[in-house]
Amino acid sequence: MSYLLARPDRVWTLTLEHVQLSAVAVVVAILIGVPLGILVTRTRWLEGPVINTAGVLYTVPSLALFAMLIPFTGLGARPAIVALILYSLLAIIRNTVAGIDAVDPRLLDAARGMGMTGRQRLMLVELPLGLPVILAGVRVATVSAIGIATVAAYVGAGGLGVLIFDGIRTIDGDRIVAGAIPISILALLSDWSLARLGGAARRDVAPSAGGA
Repeated sequence: MSYLLARPDRVWTLTLEHVQLSAVAVVVAILIGVPLGILVTRTRWLEGPVINTAGVLYTVPSLALFAMLIPFTGLGARPAIVALILYSLLAIIRNTVAGIDAVDPRLLDAARGMGMTGRQRLMLVELPLGLPVILAGVRVATVSAIGIATVAAYVGAGGLGVLIFDGIRTIDGDRIVAGAIPISILALLSDWSLARLGGAARRDVAPSAGGA
């Protein structure tokens, strides 16, 4: 704890870098993963290739993936963000598909009976009702990204992993603790916030589904 108390400015700077890496990656993964999940529900033959590809990417060790990206992206934040996006896709795509598939077919029939187009059914029925499940995938992806972003220090991306790897290299437990504590706090806060958001979405959906 002594390093954390002696250098709060450095810990804060690295924490902001860590948040930026994780947040950018998850936001981009949402922008890619949710449309892919929607596409899968419309074109079922894509389900196997898309989810299996995302699953294979998720199993690649982080250091190996960073190393494979360096020739194309160079060192720094770029390979880290690309890797974190790839790691985040599986949970987001899978939960988007599961959320949309879980919508009661009777509600979709009612929407069709009201003359809604496919786009209107998606935007007004399927996505709102599937949102709690989609947010659960975002929650998993976010916590995972915060953890994996630690390894990004190896490619010069910064973040709290710098303190952990510096501590390992110099056998300095205080630096390791100074990096590990903020990472744990970030993961817990993100998980709690998204869990609350998912709970709120569930409460909003329940009356609508009940009324329908």
